[in-house]
Amino acid sequence: MQSFIMKTSKEVVHAAAKEFLHFVNRGVSPYHVVEECKTRLLKAGFTELKESEHWDIKPANKYFVTRNYSTIIAFAVGGSYKPGNGFSMIGAHTDSPCLRVKPRSKKTRLGCLQVGVECYGGGIWNTWFDRDLTVAGRVMVKSGDKLLHRLVHVQRPILRIPHLAIHLQRDINDSFGPNKENHLVPFLATAVQEELEAGSAPSGDACNAASTPEKHHPALIRLLCGELGVEPDSLLDFELCLADTQPGTLGGVYEEFIFSPRLDNLHSCYCALTALIDSSTSASLAKDPNIRMITLYDNEEVGSESAQGAQSNLTELILRRLASTSDNLTAFQEAMPLSFMISADMAHAVHPNYQEKHEENHRPAFHKGPAIKFNSNQRYATTAVTASVLREVAERVEVPLQDVMVRNDSPCGTTIGPILAARLGIPVLDIGAPQLAMHSIREMCCTSGVLQTTTLFKGFFEFFPSVRNMLVVD
Repeated sequence: MQSFIMKTSKEVVHAAAKEFLHFVNRGVSPYHVVEECKTRLLKAGFTELKESEHWDIKPANKYFVTRNYSTIIAFAVGGSYKPGNGFSMIGAHTDSPCLRVKPRSKKTRLGCLQVGVECYGGGIWNTWFDRDLTVAGRVMVKSGDKLLHRLVHVQRPILRIPHLAIHLQRDINDSFGPNKENHLVPFLATAVQEELEAGSAPSGDACNAASTPEKHHPALIRLLCGELGVEPDSLLDFELCLADTQPGTLGGVYEEFIFSPRLDNLHSCYCALTALIDSSTSASLAKDPNIRMITLYDNEEVGSESAQGAQSNLTELILRRLASTSDNLTAFQEAMPLSFMISADMAHAVHPNYQEKHEENHRPAFHKGPAIKFNSNQRYATTAVTASVLREVAERVEVPLQDVMVRNDSPCGTTIGPILAARLGIPVLDIGAPQLAMHSIREMCCTSGVLQTTTLFKGFFEFFPSVRNMLVVD
């Protein structure tokens, strides 16, 4: 900690953290995350590609491609790259646990207009109570003979899930486990106010609705149409996430913490994206024999088994496409053992109020660097070989590292790391910046973690080929 902090001013640490906050506050849904990544990549000189089109990839150039507009893969081709050379990769995920609007969301109960929602991922759902919520995501709109994809983010509180008063549930402080179907239904309005505003009474639920506008409360439809500047009959369907309207911010008496939604895993997405952009200068790329790549996937929180998830064929298709050449029919197979992936996903920092939950010798702390994740049962993909490679990179860029492993009597989460190690047969390492309150609506990490992780990832892109040359292991 001391070596990194002493050489890095508080202003530099805070500047990196504040720029990350701009990113996370705009990334209110996976679609908005991809939109923000795309904006930054285009500004940095990357060229957008389409999966359905022919690619003419050139050394020392930079590109990106999206799938479903919720997954994005960006890469910079080394000036010395030849098919059969390796890929220097960092993977992360764009999704976070949240509540999502149901396809038929209109509910009316006891004079209250409510919105039906579905739990996405493994959230700490009691943290969604008594928060000022809104909606964000994408809407499919018919315009003439086109079906258009439009992003929407209502930037004011429109929904709320109120707690039941303690007087009506005296044991709430002993045990609170809400019924996810009955109790996690947010309020949108009252029926009487809707009648005053719209001049007509609400029409009940959506069981027999025939069109998209009929499946949802008119008030919600009017709001979405107002944001998009379209008429209700042009709405075809939408995918909307609920989001907290309170933005992420610096916190703590010394402003050393970040209090924010979606740290898992936009922290890793941001650091990977920034490292790729910052490392991909003409001078840095000129002599690189590899392709530097970031892969930011959707649907990790629900198992990655989707067309845009890490379990899909997307990564392999793109790697094969980039390695393809008529002069070397085994270029892809030759490239895989020369490649390396960092699977970046947040790690559990030690919690002083729950010390017994952490393995006594593996307790990642704030400010002491990203934590390499280990699990012999392959919940994480790290091996002694991949850990050694990253330790060498970290030493060169002077970023401290920690180790994390769960207790034998505790379940272990997993990441995209084992999935991609198995699908591609490449060496993979799992790592993450320490955080608290993972999967809460408001999470917590330290400011120095942003700069530490970005510095480490930038060093990986710049030094991996030379470190790989040191390796004497099949």
